[in-house]
Formats: sequence, C-alpha cells, structure tokens
Amino acid sequence: MTNWLLRLKDNHRSWSFGLCYLYLRNVRGFNWNHKRTYRIYKELELNLRINPRKRLVREKPEALTVPKGINQVWPMDFMHDQLDYASTFRLFNVIYYFNQEAIGMEIDFSLPSEQVIRCENGPKDISSAIQNWAADLGIKR
Repeated sequence: MTNWLLRLKDNHRSWSFGLCYLYLRNVRGFNWNHKRTYRIYKELELNLRINPRKRLVREKPEALTVPKGINQVWPMDFMHDQLDYASTFRLFNVIYYFNQEAIGMEIDFSLPSEQVIRCENGPKDISSAIQNWAADLGIKR
C-alpha cells in the first residue's frame, strides 16, 4: 500500500487523500479500508503542504522613539470592539508617552476624521485636512 501511495503522489502532486483513495479503490480495485489508508497516508507525511504559502514581504518597521523630555511623543491610535447585539464601536486613544498616562479617549459608533485628530504613518491617516492641520502646528512625521 505504501508503494502505491508514494507512486501516486509522485505522479499527481496536487491530489489530496480523497482523490488518491478513490483512484486506488475504483480504478485499481483495491478494497482497502479508508481509515487504514489514511493512517498510512499520514505516516508517510503525504498530508503536509507541498508548496508553502506565499507571504507578503514586509518592510522593517521604524524603531520607536524614546522621549528624552516632556511633550515629545504623543501616541494616538484607534481600537474597535463589538457589543452583544452586533453593533461595533470605535475608540480613539491619546496617550502621553513620557509618563504613560492616557489623557484622552473618544468613544462612538462612528468616528470620522473631522471628529478626531490623528497624525501617524498608517494608511488611515492620509487625509489632507489632517496633514494641513499638523503642518500648521509644526508636527512632523
């Protein structure tokens, strides 16, 4: 049985266990139990992925800056959660990094960009109104 399974997987690499078993039973006429065949199939490690998933290449993230004095780093970020009855809500958090104190939190079912101030390098922060506001105040990325 092991020789047949190995030969079958060499010739048909994309076949799963089900196709291999049906071929051996219906075409070749073997009356092997599917549980026994699957046990041997797993022992031969034929159930492992042949081609690994293609992963996205990610850029190396920038190192976090450590503040050396007051008023240098103010992290801001969004969080979201869901209530029992399936309504989602968002939270906007502002943290004073020097003493790690949460100084502001805005919670609502909808937080459009005009309602909150945000300035970071994420994809959600490309609003021209926010970039202009940050430039007027001298905030750099």
